Amino acid sequence: MNEAIQFTNLTKLYNNGRGIDDLNLTVKQGEIFGFLGPNGAGKTTVMKLMTGLVQPTLGEVRIFGASVQHQFVQAMSHVGCLIETAESFHYLSAYENLSLSASFYEHVDAQRIHECLELTGLSQYAHEKTKKFSLGMKQRLGIANALLSNPKLLILDEPLNGLDVQGMLDMRYLIKKLSEEHGTTFFISSHLIHDVELTCNRIGIVLNSRLVSADTTDDILKNFSSLEQYFINEVERNGRITSQLSE
Repeated sequence: MNEAIQFTNLTKLYNNGRGIDDLNLTVKQGEIFGFLGPNGAGKTTVMKLMTGLVQPTLGEVRIFGASVQHQFVQAMSHVGCLIETAESFHYLSAYENLSLSASFYEHVDAQRIHECLELTGLSQYAHEKTKKFSLGMKQRLGIANALLSNPKLLILDEPLNGLDVQGMLDMRYLIKKLSEEHGTTFFISSHLIHDVELTCNRIGIVLNSRLVSADTTDDILKNFSSLEQYFINEVERNGRITSQLSE
């Protein structure tokens, strides 16, 4: 089996009409999958469904073959995530925050904590309290926390939020390195279309709570000058379809 994630008829709709409707998608092991869409399209809802933070109305998510809804512990055993906001205990240092998280894993020791701080460029700030951290530094710490258990799948919601240009380059390099050298699978949502183009090797677009397209970055760029042009094309094409259906 080489499927990391399988969505089958996944549906979760809220009273305001937002959420996700009938998502069917497979993400293979080692892929860097980018999930694009405007605010309110359903991206974060999908990530919350993947991690059991909310329950679906219909359908299911399977991670490495295990159902999130029915085999939660098994499904989450190889997952690291950062969803919405990178939170930390402000009165603790970066190292202490990671040490607290590490206590939930049997195999994560002090060496692994230092490795994650090094990977995310926080080694020199290891013993600084996070209340002094900038938004970008907090984001790095959130990614370090997601990496702690050496997961096979990383679910990252806006991972470049608050990072400066060098931070973006560092994270892009780290994501590609983990995918190429360790076979780590990534499921990433982002508003930064250019960075998604440079980072992800497969991309799905969600509009109005529905997945409207999913294709490899290489195939997209064979037909469009950039991912941005492809995204605009999909928005316009599906906007016209929606308008025609409502007439």
